[in-house]
Amino acid sequence: MYFSKAMSRSYKFHNKSGLYFVSFATINWIDVFTRHIYFDVLAESINYCRKEKGMELYCYCFMPSHVHFIFRSTNEQPSGLLRDFKRHTSKKVIEIIKDNPQESRKEWLLWMFERAGKKNVTTHKYQFCQQHNQPIELWSEKVTKQKIDYIHNNPVESGFVINPDDWKYSSARNYQEDETILEIDSIGFLK
Repeated sequence: MYFSKAMSRSYKFHNKSGLYFVSFATINWIDVFTRHIYFDVLAESINYCRKEKGMELYCYCFMPSHVHFIFRSTNEQPSGLLRDFKRHTSKKVIEIIKDNPQESRKEWLLWMFERAGKKNVTTHKYQFCQQHNQPIELWSEKVTKQKIDYIHNNPVESGFVINPDDWKYSSARNYQEDETILEIDSIGFLK
């Protein structure tokens, strides 16, 4: 118990206008994002947050069980923005799983989300994402570049691709002038 309290204090959005690296995963690291339709929900949620919630997105990578991105909240509400993103994404993916006749893992996935939800007093029925985000403020050019490299190399390290820009759901493609999935904002020292 002591460890979790210490961790929760050390991972906070202290600088509300800062640039942050965040990661979050599905419960039990379940590989949910295995179909284009689920990846599309992530992209739609990001686009909505960019348009309506003041999100600036600088780097991202969607993996089967987790998401990484670097962002800033122009409204100086990074915690609320991330909460809304996760809430909307979770609700939408669960809806699609329920309605997808081709989802062979439907019953198991819903059972796992419901089981996790029963253990969490803040959840109504299903828990889709782990609750921690571990925001890390990016306070220097060097640290920012390290996190961008880490994010872009995630699919390579996982063995999915040989080159970072071969992963469809990553801003590594944007850094090669290919905005096929999402538009990103420019970090001045990188462009």
